[in-house]
Amino acid sequence: MRTHKAFTLIELLVVIAIIAILMSVLMPALKRAREGGKRASCLSNLKQLTLAWNMYADENDDRLVNGATGYSNYTGGDWATHAGELAWIDTLDNTNWDAQTRGIKNGALWPYLRNEDIYRCPTGRRGQALTYSIMFSMNAVNHTEVHGVKGAHVKKRSEMKPAPVLRLVFIDEGFMTADAYAVNYTAERWWDTPPVRHGDGATLSFADGHVDHWKWSGTDTIAYARNKEAKQEGPGGNWTPTTDEGFHDLYKMQRGCWGKLGYTPNH
Repeated sequence: MRTHKAFTLIELLVVIAIIAILMSVLMPALKRAREGGKRASCLSNLKQLTLAWNMYADENDDRLVNGATGYSNYTGGDWATHAGELAWIDTLDNTNWDAQTRGIKNGALWPYLRNEDIYRCPTGRRGQALTYSIMFSMNAVNHTEVHGVKGAHVKKRSEMKPAPVLRLVFIDEGFMTADAYAVNYTAERWWDTPPVRHGDGATLSFADGHVDHWKWSGTDTIAYARNKEAKQEGPGGNWTPTTDEGFHDLYKMQRGCWGKLGYTPNH
């Protein structure tokens, strides 16, 4: 009589349990690796956008491109004077893909960067052709808080205080903001929401051309940003941190935007 060897039910269950354990160990690592790839792609986009931004200034007597999305040739107030200046993205429509792509192609940076995909982070929301914004301070919105503050809101690279290596230009918000990315100067609170992107932080570029990912240190910063992201709420909120670490996240962004704080910090 020939005998047939086979796995017992117990042996099969043990194998399945081992596979399940291995999957539970490997999946978070694979997720982190996938997210790391998307972060690298986002940082590459920011690098190329900032190169185009600097090329524009090189060809326009050091003048910065109009950083207020959709506010081409705007003369409606001293907070955003852009007479004769085409905006880097020539649309305010954040609901229509076709309108956004037309705005990208009609914008002032398109001649320097003719690739629609670079204007959008790989983890952007469905329907969003644009996820990046320029900081208020970079010839976007001349906030009333910084009127008369030398080197804060600038229209030329040579006006920046302190050095360009410390001044932010682009930020990945994950959704299209109304005009540019805002943070208070004289108030100890955020204005627009702190983005939580690619691992509980923000991906950003600097005027000298380098890029970075800032990991938030405040649990309150991360929780607030995640809540806004989950609700798919847009920018704004004027939020005040609740921990010392959260305040230091705020100070870092304010200094990156304006070059310094317009108040004495309490934390």
